[in-house]
Amino acid sequence: MSVNLKELAKKEELLTAGHRLCAGCAAPIVVRQVLKAVEKKPIITVSTGCLEVATSIYPYTAWKTPWIHTAFENAAATASGIEAMMRFYEKQGIIKERPDIIAFTGDGGTYDIGFQALSGAFERGHNYLHVLYDNEAYMNTGIQRSGGTPHAAWTTTSQVGKAIPGKLEWKKPIARIMVEHNAPYVATVSPSHWRDLITKVRKGLAVDGPAFIHAIAPCPRGWRTRSDIAIELSRLAVQTCLFPLWECENGEYRISTPSLTYVKRPERKKPITDYLKLQGRFRHLFNPPRPEIVTKIQNFIDKEWETLLKRANVTS
Repeated sequence: MSVNLKELAKKEELLTAGHRLCAGCAAPIVVRQVLKAVEKKPIITVSTGCLEVATSIYPYTAWKTPWIHTAFENAAATASGIEAMMRFYEKQGIIKERPDIIAFTGDGGTYDIGFQALSGAFERGHNYLHVLYDNEAYMNTGIQRSGGTPHAAWTTTSQVGKAIPGKLEWKKPIARIMVEHNAPYVATVSPSHWRDLITKVRKGLAVDGPAFIHAIAPCPRGWRTRSDIAIELSRLAVQTCLFPLWECENGEYRISTPSLTYVKRPERKKPITDYLKLQGRFRHLFNPPRPEIVTKIQNFIDKEWETLLKRANVTS
């Protein structure tokens, strides 16, 4: 499945300039790349969150597609209804072919509040693409921790002190959970690897049934970072294997080429400290130094990476 950069550059931007997302936010980068992958204008639904609030301030919209705002908890239910309606219209001859249907949700609307609707939509087999832009906290409502917040991260509800060094729990493995729904296609993507992202979105749109794309989306406000390093952070997440790139088609795991590099060349895999030190939400791990926590995080990442390699039948 070839991806031609020159042809992509000529395509119409379906998310326009002028939205109010923060400078340096990775969410609109993810969305623009996803929409570059589509061959026809999709119907889009977006749950409440940073993306929705900042792109649809009444009476304005940044979307050049049919677009529906839903509550935090029901983007997947809305996508299910749209898909059922389009299927009916096609059966009745009202439309000749069904449009692509895409739901965009943040981590709060996916890991937590929206998981019931998401699980139900995938169990019923609705034919749509669900894209999680994961900024790892409830950024829109005040940087509260979510099921997607990583271990030891500071948020306004996982405070940092001598007794509690940030969030105590580990990040929920949401993509693997969606694989266990027998989804025909699940993949992780990073905006730093645009070709891989676009290829996977096209695969997700092509399957017959629900597809799930998990995109990492750094947030300068909540991660306490400079506004010009979202892509650097996205790349480091892949290079440290904190967020390895993989896909699962009909139950078969496959490590994507960017991450497969660290199997063939393990010396190129970067330590997690390279990633953590750039983020103010982890500052308390280095000042004063908390090496036992950093080591714990590194060991967890290494174990998860080995688990993924085993699932994909890859020998490290």
